[in-house]
Amino acid sequence: MSVVSVAEFDRIVRAGLPLVTVFGIETLELGPGTARLRLSGAREHVRPGGTVAGPALFALADVALYAAVLSRIGPVELAVTTSMTINFLRKPAPRPVIAEARLLKLGRRLAYGEVLLLSDGEADPVAHATGTYSIPPDRPSP
Repeated sequence: MSVVSVAEFDRIVRAGLPLVTVFGIETLELGPGTARLRLSGAREHVRPGGTVAGPALFALADVALYAAVLSRIGPVELAVTTSMTINFLRKPAPRPVIAEARLLKLGRRLAYGEVLLLSDGEADPVAHATGTYSIPPDRPSP
């Protein structure tokens, strides 16, 4: 079970990361070290060529990994991205995109995970991201 609820994560995001609200990212579910989020695929996310823009996909991946980290460490708002790499695998259709994030390693100071991004209703990923989060030292160990 996640140590933060979907409602608590959404409160943290609304208070500290208002850009996430502007992007229209929705938290679907949190588990221990996992998260599923959704980008609406609104007209504002679509770029010329009829595809979801890379910056919107990157933002979704970053927020999804943040959710997976907080699902294990709790509401540590100052956990921050230290690195993230994304590989765009194929052109996503202009519709909602689902992020499936999972932690691969959680240490005292760093968390590392991956995120698959999928066009809603499709099995093949449109992008794959990996990232590292720095965790403030003044929290209990996992």
